[in-house]
Amino acid sequence: MRQTIQQLVSEARSRIREIDAGELASLQARGVPVIDVREPAEFAAGHVPGAASIPRGVLEFEVDGHPAVNGERDPALSHRDQPVVLYCRSGGRSALAAEALLRLGFVEPLSLAGGFMAWSGDGRPVEGGGQP
Repeated sequence: MRQTIQQLVSEARSRIREIDAGELASLQARGVPVIDVREPAEFAAGHVPGAASIPRGVLEFEVDGHPAVNGERDPALSHRDQPVVLYCRSGGRSALAAEALLRLGFVEPLSLAGGFMAWSGDGRPVEGGGQP
């Protein structure tokens, strides 16, 4: 059965929990890791302060230190039994990423609804270039 990307993202969103910018700020203040799954150039142009950059294309590989990423694990992905917040530009890639982490045994992968656009559009602080 063929699906559109919109259908794929919608299905992912039905399996994961999305949060808003206020909840992300609260969780981050409690030490919950925040992962930006956008491409490195997008991250460099502006990102949520304190976020780790793990592009969507290598996220699953970095969970267990896969050789494709030189056998290194990102500390932001080291605790599967704790919440982790993911975001992208508008929320689609992060929903897919959260669903992938759910399948890999993470108990509470969360996706920022509206992504970085929602965060910056809400007047929240931004590190880097400041552009979504």
